[in-house]
Amino acid sequence: MNQVIEDIHAWRKQMRKEYLARRLMIDTETYQAMNRIITHHLKTSFGFLSNFMTGFCWPFKNEFDARFFIKILRDQGGHAALPSVIAMGEPLEFREWWPGVEMKPGVFNIPVPQHTPLVLPQALLVPPVGFDDQGYRLGYGGAFFDRTIARLAKKSAMPLKIGVAFDLCHMDTIHPLHHDIPMDFIITESGVRAPSPAGLIPIEPAEVVQRLDCRFSPQMLKVVV
Repeated sequence: MNQVIEDIHAWRKQMRKEYLARRLMIDTETYQAMNRIITHHLKTSFGFLSNFMTGFCWPFKNEFDARFFIKILRDQGGHAALPSVIAMGEPLEFREWWPGVEMKPGVFNIPVPQHTPLVLPQALLVPPVGFDDQGYRLGYGGAFFDRTIARLAKKSAMPLKIGVAFDLCHMDTIHPLHHDIPMDFIITESGVRAPSPAGLIPIEPAEVVQRLDCRFSPQMLKVVV
């Protein structure tokens, strides 16, 4: 590993510590309010995910809690999956999840479904520690999601990648390396944004579908009402 990459990893380690501390300081009332706003943005702009198998994360260390949006999708016929860590240096494995399924603690005591089908999500709700102006995410340091996205891209169409975070998680750059994969969209309490050469730009609900109509069929992008 050359010195530049070593320096980036050391810097990321420090930023990860600082941004996690910042997120953990959010008080309960503020957290719940921001969570409701982000859930509303998801419902307004990504209701078509009821046609997808959507991978999400059980909330950890004051991450955005996607379970409320997942309930909306499931009520409309959607399907959801949770990840589990198989081994260090390996992609995540996703198992289908629904309320009441048997769960056991996995890595970091995060619940993982037991004995449900292994699935390949078509969309991912990814909660970063930090995100930058080009849509790159600062994770927990294991590169699990980057490996997972690369694996899914080889097995099927590239999954839709949605970063869900709070505004306080924003940073100018994560100094992306060759393995880093940008999100298609970043959603915070301020709204839906997408990466562009000029940085993150606001996206209206109708524009979301327009940006995806070359990647997914019209049937998949149809909103269930």
